[in-house]
Order: sequence, then structure tokens, then C-alpha cells
Amino acid sequence: MKINVPIMNTFFRYSVISFFITLVPFLMTPYKYAQAAVRVKDIAYIQGVRDNQLYGYGLVIGLQGTGDSQIFKITRQMAVNIFQKMGVLISDSDFFSKNVAAVMLTANIPAFARPGDKLDVIISSIGDSKSLEGGVLLQTALQGADNEVYAVAQGPLSIGGYNVEGQSQSTRKNISTTGYISNGAIVEKEIQSSILYGKSLSVVLRDPDFTTANRLVEVLNNLYPNTAKAIDSAVVNIIPPPDFQSENTIVQFVANIEELYINPDSIARVIINERTGTIVAGENVRIATVAVAHGNLSITISEKPEVSQPNALSSGETKKVQRTDIQISEEEKRLIVLQEGVTISDVARALNVLGVTPRDLISIFQAIKRAGALHAELVIM
Repeated sequence: MKINVPIMNTFFRYSVISFFITLVPFLMTPYKYAQAAVRVKDIAYIQGVRDNQLYGYGLVIGLQGTGDSQIFKITRQMAVNIFQKMGVLISDSDFFSKNVAAVMLTANIPAFARPGDKLDVIISSIGDSKSLEGGVLLQTALQGADNEVYAVAQGPLSIGGYNVEGQSQSTRKNISTTGYISNGAIVEKEIQSSILYGKSLSVVLRDPDFTTANRLVEVLNNLYPNTAKAIDSAVVNIIPPPDFQSENTIVQFVANIEELYINPDSIARVIINERTGTIVAGENVRIATVAVAHGNLSITISEKPEVSQPNALSSGETKKVQRTDIQISEEEKRLIVLQEGVTISDVARALNVLGVTPRDLISIFQAIKRAGALHAELVIM
């Protein structure tokens, strides 16, 4: 018996086959990568794509008598230099004003910033000015580490606070000797940045780890065979396929890499801040079998002076007598056994049974580490 298959069914059949052929490389990818939840762009960056720091020094004017005092000579010298550039002849001894302050400027210029782009600027007093409130920054050049000028800043300051003083009292909110100008600098010169070095580019992990670097190499080679290799725990070198080695396609290739998902690894680590009592532990922290008992011993000593009166008609004297009261209390806590391989959540539940506080946990973790049962790095801040 002969059956005629409709053309539409044949088209659907070939479409399904093509879909599964396309899906095969992803099905062959290890399961741990299919469950990845972190993009490459969130844990790494392309070498050469980075910010650069700029700095400069200038003058803030328009202050209400809160500028630098006369003993700060650099402010007077800078002001005199500006006047002389404008054709006003004046000497240091002729300039007296507390409405001017010398400041230092700092800013970050991102990669691929073009002339005309705007930058945020932070202004900080370098003299004995009491406040920069209401001040205006005069045009100031911002230079890089190579002493080249890359931007120019100018404009009114925003300090987000105040500093008010009277003869017997003063009030201050935030720090009034540091200001901020949003979009206060204009880029004048481009910093040359490059993605490709020869025919290759490098991806740098923000938290170097050999396991994470190896996983990134495997994911990249699954998508682009024989293109990636790990140089060390932080750098993965990639040679783009021939179709992505031109200037017009390298951006698309970098975008494809940044959108890949991997499962980064991390070192088992417990972070302790003794000043605040904060404890942060990673999910990979494990503890060997150990018994923990924790109790608080409290000793209270109080001095209560009393007056001793003699009996009536006696020859005694009235005296001050010291009475000492000593109280000792110790909380009874039962012994908790933590089995080998328990997670940090199991430890937290077990120690909560003891009723310990975060500061008590610090001592307990330190003792467990000293006993050799804490399989993690203990970092005390």
C-alpha cells in the first residue's frame, strides 16, 4: 500500500531535524554549564578596556569668606598667575581675599571616550579652607599619568552639606571641603585603546581562579573550536575565528563572548568583621566532625559603701564601711556535635540551638579553625 505524504508534513519533518542538528552542540555541553547563571561580562573584562585616572589642581572662587587664609601662599600665587594671564599686573603682597581656595580635582575617563564627552569631577580642598559651599571652579586642565591633558573642568560645585559656625557653637552636615560637579569636565583628547593585540584578545577574570578560567576555556572552545587557552588563573587568551578578525566584526565577537554563561568557582572562605560582629561565609565552606560547647561566664563585683553607727551612749565613732558584693553566673549550654561535611547552613542551625550571638560565633569559628576542623580560609577584618 502506498501512502502519499503531504508537502507540508515533509517540510515540518525537515524543520524538526534541522532544529535538533542545531541543538546537538548544546546538548553535548556538560550539565554544569547548562545550569550556569553568571554572564562572562559580570565576572571578567576585555584586557585594554579600562578606565584611566585624571587629576589637576585649580582655584574655587565665590566663597563667602571661607576660603584659604593668607598663610597659604600657593592660593595667592595661583590667583596672581591667572590675573597676569588676563593682563592684570598684580603681586602676591597686593592680593588679599578669603573668597578663594586652592583645590585638587580627580576624575575617571572611560575607555573609548571621545572629545566632547562629559565626565564627573570630584573637587577637594588642599588648603585650610573651611567650606567650598557656593564656590565656582575656574577652568582647570585634567591630565593623566603621562602628563598629557585629556579633559578640562569648570563649573559650580555641589557639596551636599553645610558648615555653619558661630562664636559659641557650630553645625556641620557632611564634609563641606569636598565638592562634586556632575558632567563638569569635557574630554578634549582621546585615550587610545585597543581590543586586539596582534590577532588575539584576552579576557581577564576579576577574581582569578584556575577552575573558573578552565571552565571559560571549555565554554569558548565548545562555541568556537580551538580558539581559547588559559594563560594563568586570571587571563584567557582568545584568537577570534577568521570571520571575526576585522575591525567591523570584532565588536560582535566580544559581545558574543560577554553574553556567554559559565558557573564560576570560588574558594571556601569565611569573612569576619570583629568591629561590627558581621560574619559572611561561602556555600563551599565545610566542617569536619567537631564538638562545640559554648557558655558565658559572668562575674559581677559591686561596691556598696555603708555607714556604721555606734550604739547609743557608747564611745564609738561613726565610720564609712565598704561592702563588696560578688555574684557569679554561668550559662549552661549542652554539647553540640557537628558531623563531617556539614554546610554552613547546617552549622548556623546547630549553633542557633546554643543561642549564640554573632560575636559568639566569631570566637567559635576561630576555635574550630584552630582545631583544624574548618575547611575554609578564615579572614578577619
